Amino acid sequence: MNTPYLSIITVTYNAELVLGPTLDSVASQTFRGFVEHIIIDGASKDRTMDLARTYKQEHPEIEVTIISEPDKGLYDAMNKGLKLAKGEFVCFLNAGDRLHDNMTLEDIFDNAEHPEKIGIIYGDTNIVDHHGNFLRQRHLSAPEQLTWASFQKGMLVCHQSFYARRTLCPMYDTRYRFSADVDWCIRVMKAGAEQGLTNLNMHSVLTDYLDGGMTGKNHRASLIERFRIMAHYYGLMTTIWNHFLFLFR
Repeated sequence: MNTPYLSIITVTYNAELVLGPTLDSVASQTFRGFVEHIIIDGASKDRTMDLARTYKQEHPEIEVTIISEPDKGLYDAMNKGLKLAKGEFVCFLNAGDRLHDNMTLEDIFDNAEHPEKIGIIYGDTNIVDHHGNFLRQRHLSAPEQLTWASFQKGMLVCHQSFYARRTLCPMYDTRYRFSADVDWCIRVMKAGAEQGLTNLNMHSVLTDYLDGGMTGKNHRASLIERFRIMAHYYGLMTTIWNHFLFLFR
């Protein structure tokens, strides 16, 4: 079987009310390249698995893998997905989030020059409500040139709009409960820089992100974790100074 261009990993738990649009956004892509979709479920007790199984049956053109079992939290589930992924690139599209439009993947993979030299593909993110209605653009926008040092100014690229070459991807550090994605993205970017790979800015919206989420519900704890992560990579004084500047941004 051919190697997928992309592994999309979706983590779910009791997500029957929001999963449908996520699956539809993948199934409606015009991109004709090979894509796999890995659904990692935390033993849902609602109709989440019924939706996933129907999706797999109705879309044989997508290699759909479904795992449903108890896990130790979001990042443990995401690690399960990474261990199964076979694609050249990996992205996370959790229940409720959507690829921005039906040409998103075609725009990314059919227009990228010298993809073998690319470590990360990234873009912007819209925030939407449960009906998919646009609410606002994400407060932090993608920089023109993304490097691992960029995140000292905050998480400038939403995790769902961050497509990483799979060979760069470490496991998530599950010691972090709310912000392991920040740590993971920094490590991916550092690994790509060490290998001389470039980061491609698509200059477009890649993802519609469902308003809310685990980080939003645990805002203070998330900020504390992010401070610890940034201090680890960028130094304590630099992190304190940047947080002072955040007050005026």
